[in-house]
Amino acid sequence: MHPKQLLERYQIEPKKSLGQNFLHDEGLLGRIVAAADLSPDDDVLEVGPGLGALTRVLARAARRVVAVELDERLLPVLESELGGLGNVELVHGDVLELDPADWFAAPYVVVANVPYYITGAILRHLLGGRPRPRRLVLTVQREVADRLTARPPEMSLLAVSVQYYGRARLVSTVKAGAFWPRPEVDSAVVRID
Repeated sequence: MHPKQLLERYQIEPKKSLGQNFLHDEGLLGRIVAAADLSPDDDVLEVGPGLGALTRVLARAARRVVAVELDERLLPVLESELGGLGNVELVHGDVLELDPADWFAAPYVVVANVPYYITGAILRHLLGGRPRPRRLVLTVQREVADRLTARPPEMSLLAVSVQYYGRARLVSTVKAGAFWPRPEVDSAVVRID
């Protein structure tokens, strides 16, 4: 179901302050999960599951998905949409205030369509924690993707700090029309190993 219809059913308006733009392109969701190279033994952290579209695809590919959602208004939607998936654990909270060690004893994979305004903070929090993710596949603002994957001499502090932990590469670009509501900028999928 299109995000607009689902939100109307629950009488929810997207919050710009939370960077809520919901990815609805089914083909792109599949390509994001494929870029994560998940196996049936993988545990996944999804930051900001929103309406659960990416979560459903992740649940088919991984052993376990821990989906952390900040917006309590979306919890009834997620519970309804993901209710039949026994390998999905829905967590209400701010990922920046939570410790991944509470859910993961070993390295895990992060797959997320992250709110653009906190991309750097999420990367610092997860890459600096224990256990560290072994792979991250993130949909981010195109400009941020370019900064993350930059090479000398164009590297920013963000690029240096992320590339200290792993190799960042651009997987694909994402047009603004793949989201609802449509953001003002294009996005990109980045993989960090």
